[in-house]
Amino acid sequence: MELDDIVITGTKTYKRQTNSNVIVNVLTGESLEALQSCNLAEGLRFQPGLRVETDCQTCNYTQLRMNGLAGGYSQILINGRPIFSPLTGLYGLEQLPVNMIERLEVIRGGGSSLYGSSAIGGTVNVITKLPRENNFDLNYTYQNINALSSDQILNGNYTAVSKDRNMGLSFFFNSRRREFYDHNEDGYSELPKLNNNSFGLTSFFLPKENHKLELSVSNLNEYRYGGDMREDLPVYERGQAEERTHHVWMASGDYQINFNQDLSSFILYAAYQYTNRDHYTGIFPNDSIDIITHMENPPYGVSDISTVNTGIQLNHKLVDFLVSGENVITFGAEFLRDVVFDEIPAYNYLIDQQLNDIGLFLQSDWALLPNLNLLSGCRVDAHNLVDKLIWSPRVSLLYKLKKNTQFRLSYGAGFRAPQAFDTDLHIAFAGGGVSRVTLADGLHEERSESWSASVNFDKPYDNFIAGFTIEGFYTKLEDAFFLQPNGEDEFGYLFEKQNGQAAIVQGITVELRSNYKRKLQLEAGFTIQTNEFEETVEYIEGVQGLTRFVRTPNDYGFAVLNFNPNKRFGMNLNYVYTGKMLVPHFSGAPNQSDNEIINADSFSNVSVKFTYSMEIKKSKIKLDLYSGIKNIFNDYQDSFDVGKNRDSNFIYGPAQPRTFFVGIKISSSKP
Repeated sequence: MELDDIVITGTKTYKRQTNSNVIVNVLTGESLEALQSCNLAEGLRFQPGLRVETDCQTCNYTQLRMNGLAGGYSQILINGRPIFSPLTGLYGLEQLPVNMIERLEVIRGGGSSLYGSSAIGGTVNVITKLPRENNFDLNYTYQNINALSSDQILNGNYTAVSKDRNMGLSFFFNSRRREFYDHNEDGYSELPKLNNNSFGLTSFFLPKENHKLELSVSNLNEYRYGGDMREDLPVYERGQAEERTHHVWMASGDYQINFNQDLSSFILYAAYQYTNRDHYTGIFPNDSIDIITHMENPPYGVSDISTVNTGIQLNHKLVDFLVSGENVITFGAEFLRDVVFDEIPAYNYLIDQQLNDIGLFLQSDWALLPNLNLLSGCRVDAHNLVDKLIWSPRVSLLYKLKKNTQFRLSYGAGFRAPQAFDTDLHIAFAGGGVSRVTLADGLHEERSESWSASVNFDKPYDNFIAGFTIEGFYTKLEDAFFLQPNGEDEFGYLFEKQNGQAAIVQGITVELRSNYKRKLQLEAGFTIQTNEFEETVEYIEGVQGLTRFVRTPNDYGFAVLNFNPNKRFGMNLNYVYTGKMLVPHFSGAPNQSDNEIINADSFSNVSVKFTYSMEIKKSKIKLDLYSGIKNIFNDYQDSFDVGKNRDSNFIYGPAQPRTFFVGIKISSSKP
């Protein structure tokens, strides 16, 4: 039933998946719950071509890699709007709880012709829960991390819809408390302490039959601390520490009017995100003079990030366009402002940028024949950090063979503006100091050209359905950004973001799926790829350069098996594979005397969840009891650095070790 869902992200108009020229993968909120995903980061691991990695041993920031490209190439949308700011990209994947998510729509490959800068690797649209019926749920989970630390999560949802169904409200809340986890028992955490509190609501109102207003607002609050676990000391007196306190507000509003006998629609929208962050990033020095300086001016900082997105969109369906077929014409104009202020006075560190982007886009979605569709379009952006207009065309051809098979061929151009992106804002520890990134003079935009070709097949039988998707992809980056080592100062390593030579990313992704009588379901995806610069890149000063991308395995994938023999019992068995990859490793820790780039081992992460459901008679209440194990075989990195002078970026593999969990969910039973 989910193979032909209605999706919106591929074209900004509603289309069934089998009629979309762009492959749109959907992950529902129910699937996220079955996978025991606590947040967005954990859920995205179970999508083909995607990999979520943890990039700091101290603070555990995460980034999403799509088709092998780093987090700055992935566009995260909230209800279709690009308000996932650079700073939100560092920690937001873990801050968004799954119980606020209705579904995820995922597009691999270039999409800048619709969404502007950064949609080169792909786009993830996080669609929050809309009220559909009157119900509620309350869910509590206890997790025990490798018999050393506790993690407790309490969340709930409530939805209400009016009798005439012309208005509704959906509310969520989430609270999480996680203790430190120290894997190598050196007194420094591998998983940071977390205190999360979030809430939000989404509502709709139909003032007239052909008018619709949607409003959404959410508030995310997080305290995150990693490093030296001696809590009896002030943070600035601990050996190595990262402390962050985030306060995030997100809001959006859409007003849609259908007219011309529903052949036309007009949408006016606005979205906003604001993040305030107080943070500390420091190492307690050894030298007595440095200690005095540190105590007088500890490296505390403040961040203020705001993103505003406003726009209009007009859709019009032309019937019998040029004699044959329908053509949906979409025109849009939008404005995006991103203001980034991040300062640590003790390090003379300051990012103060204001980014303005005005984009116009035009798209034609033309059914040439009943089984042949041509999607074409172009977006032009005027960006304040780019001297000229940026044109981003795309074209895609869909051919449907009977009812079960679709062939797709797509081309798209994209760009990244020369600004401070997500991971560049992270200050890492290495060699007893901190590393910082600056932007080179004359830095200009990075351009991309992406091609993809795919075949999608699904065959239903009386009691069984099976299918597969095979997609080949090719992306060429021009003037690709890279971080050039730029020496050291009294605080630590310096890197400069520069334009480099071209780079090529190419590969193939295979998806398999089957379902037997809605009792047994299998989904799997596997990607094989290569990522290389045309010339060598120096990742660590003094270490031989490489053409291959670091932290990027050439093969990775997942598999999910759901077994539901009856209404009471359910089992979810899942597997995530991460292949070997090259990882830079800076010296400085007692166990690491030399700078080097290692070839990290592959990882296999197997998890299982069991659920038992029952209904309490005459109360219309449903009770779910569940338990399971994440990372059953404890396949976790065992080569962490130790001590305060560790290289915090030397982390790879699964996000957490073996974790046992139990929980209970109370909800209103459905008729």
